[in-house]
Amino acid sequence: MSETIDALVATIEDRKIHPQEHSYTCKLLAAGAAEILRKVGEEAAEVVVAGALESRERLVCETADLFYHLLVMLAAKDLAWADVEAELRRRFKQGRHMPPTAAK
Repeated sequence: MSETIDALVATIEDRKIHPQEHSYTCKLLAAGAAEILRKVGEEAAEVVVAGALESRERLVCETADLFYHLLVMLAAKDLAWADVEAELRRRFKQGRHMPPTAAK
């Protein structure tokens, strides 16, 4: 993982353990899984729109937003980015580079 992602994950985990009053991350975590998942869906839709109709820069920004919200979702579910990496590593070792639902 990159230093930036490592730092972001560490910050999200810190906010989960030590809530701060004006933290957006803490607000999401306090709102619960349903709100976090709503934000993931909203950001995913924005990535689709940006990928189809907007600039490369906008796509990068929307992808960063989606990735952040996915990391918050994982933290809320007591999962870590390392769990996702392990699954990707497992799939890569099996020669399966696509999710099972897409590999039909």
